[in-house]
Amino acid sequence: MNVTDKDRELLDLLGENARAPVAALAKKLGLSRTTVQARLERLEREGVIAGYSVRLSDAYVSGLAKAHVMITLAPKVLAQVCVSLKGIHAVKSLHSVSGTFDLIAVVEAPSISELDQLVDTIGMIDGVERTLSSVILSTRISR
Repeated sequence: MNVTDKDRELLDLLGENARAPVAALAKKLGLSRTTVQARLERLEREGVIAGYSVRLSDAYVSGLAKAHVMITLAPKVLAQVCVSLKGIHAVKSLHSVSGTFDLIAVVEAPSISELDQLVDTIGMIDGVERTLSSVILSTRISR
């Protein structure tokens, strides 16, 4: 994928507002509307832009209980545990990591009690040996 500095600027602008009109993007980038449209089409075609999504309000997101759940696995169960975790909608992202734990899941729930139940559910998945949770108190930077 060949992504230029202007492409990165365009991607940053789309990250702020994916519904921004092409004309507004062009003005901010100092490019013509047709150039920006062509860049968007190329970035979509090359798979750099996989889609556009909803960005939730800070008020809504701040009301959710969020946590990092560090997960230790039994040997040779990574694939099946990942499938199980993918089926849990409250798991927003899952990362393989080095160190003491094998995976870190970022999870969110409407309340602390539901977050507690979610962590218990993750701990009961076959192949999960241990979990350690850290509740996220606040988000300082989000891009």
